[in-house]
Amino acid sequence: MVQRAWYRLPPVLRALLPGLVIAGVGLWWFIEILDEVIERDTFEAIDQPLLEWFASHRVPWVTTVMTAVTTVFGPVVLPVLVAVGCVVWWRRSGGTGQRSWRDPLLLMGAMVVSTLFSVTVKATVARPRPADEFQAVPGVEHSFSFPSGHSTGTATLALVVAYLLWRRHRGWRTGLMWALVSVALIGLVALTRMYLGYHFLSDVLAGACVGLFTLGLVVAADRLLDLRRSRRSDGGHTVER
Repeated sequence: MVQRAWYRLPPVLRALLPGLVIAGVGLWWFIEILDEVIERDTFEAIDQPLLEWFASHRVPWVTTVMTAVTTVFGPVVLPVLVAVGCVVWWRRSGGTGQRSWRDPLLLMGAMVVSTLFSVTVKATVARPRPADEFQAVPGVEHSFSFPSGHSTGTATLALVVAYLLWRRHRGWRTGLMWALVSVALIGLVALTRMYLGYHFLSDVLAGACVGLFTLGLVVAADRLLDLRRSRRSDGGHTVER
């Protein structure tokens, strides 16, 4: 029944729906966290105690490692790595034709969209950073706290790359592998931001939600492009993905 109802939907809706559902879930979770932060509800009893716990349990060598990780995934190094990676991806795909530029362009577009989303929300919510006394290097961060830009960028990069690679070699094992890698990377960077005292738990969770929202947009755009290509190649008969 469900499968029959699915194929009764217009092809464009079938192409867009999975991505829109993912984007909707990410946006809904983000709004829920934002509401909790504004209303000073659930996270009020978690954010500060967790931050204080990390600050009181820092170890020099761990702090060094955490600082290195957070620097790589920061607003200076990460964009350069993504740009270089996209060029390499394009060259390895042949450097010509639609398929060669599409994946790198989807990734670049996702990074731009999530960054603009994050920057806009930061300026609108204007949540102060944790107090200097809890920061590993006080005063090094000058922007607002919500959502975490590091978590937003990492989640967008990890989830979109995982999806684009999984799409080439589908299967539940491959999907599970990329999902675990993505979650581990997102969790690691989120941990560094809390450990170093630059963000609250709600900040990094919200950043991950922005990444999930952006992934949904990429999935929708990617499937729509596949639909258009299949229509051109077979004279209007679509190939369901």
